[in-house]
Amino acid sequence: MPSDVKQPAFVLVRPQMGENIGAAARAMWNFGLDRMRLVSPRDGWPNPASVAMASGAGRLLDDAVLSEDVAGAVGDCDLIFATTARQRGMTKPVYSPEEAMREAASRIAAGGRVAVMFGPERAGLENADVAQANAIISVPVNPEFPSLNLAQCVLLCGYEWRRASAGIEARRDEMAGAEWASAIEVEKLSEHYEERLDEAGFFFPDHKAPAMKLTLRNLWSRMPLTREDVRTLHGIMRQMVRWKERG
Repeated sequence: MPSDVKQPAFVLVRPQMGENIGAAARAMWNFGLDRMRLVSPRDGWPNPASVAMASGAGRLLDDAVLSEDVAGAVGDCDLIFATTARQRGMTKPVYSPEEAMREAASRIAAGGRVAVMFGPERAGLENADVAQANAIISVPVNPEFPSLNLAQCVLLCGYEWRRASAGIEARRDEMAGAEWASAIEVEKLSEHYEERLDEAGFFFPDHKAPAMKLTLRNLWSRMPLTREDVRTLHGIMRQMVRWKERG
């Protein structure tokens, strides 16, 4: 049975190869999506060729909802996206996958039901299919080679759904037990280097010294230093001074 997590339905319209259906299922499950709907698969359903490519996502194939036409597959939804790389000559809003999945997450959170349609491998969705959608999803691909594999397109939308719905951090730091250096620790490091560099005659000529010291302080504050980094840099400078004094 599908999970209880609220999510869009991914609708594969007239998919041609069982292998691609399996690969699409795997791509969906990578990002926690398990509402697969199939519209008139060319080679019938179920299709044994899909199982191996699903690679652990076989339950999506078992639970896939089969429909004879697009209307039957998306009739219970109030927001329907059609994925296409071609201009269709229709007046519809066109979303990037990122913005479309943000809109989907917002609509679903408000109690709506969302479907995303993907066309057959050879030529994509027909205009009659796209006409039943509220909006289009278009990926900014190379215009000289815009064709995407079915599973690739599913993967892109699945990834953006995960980002939009799961609060995924755009960036995080893996600290591995380290702690960030405090401002005072960085300040002491800056003073240490400034003092030793001054003794070495680095800040020359004199009228440029204030600007050079400011640049050095800005360098330290711009660097994301851990406490271990600070200790290491202090040690490097101390060792260089000892080596010079021995010489």
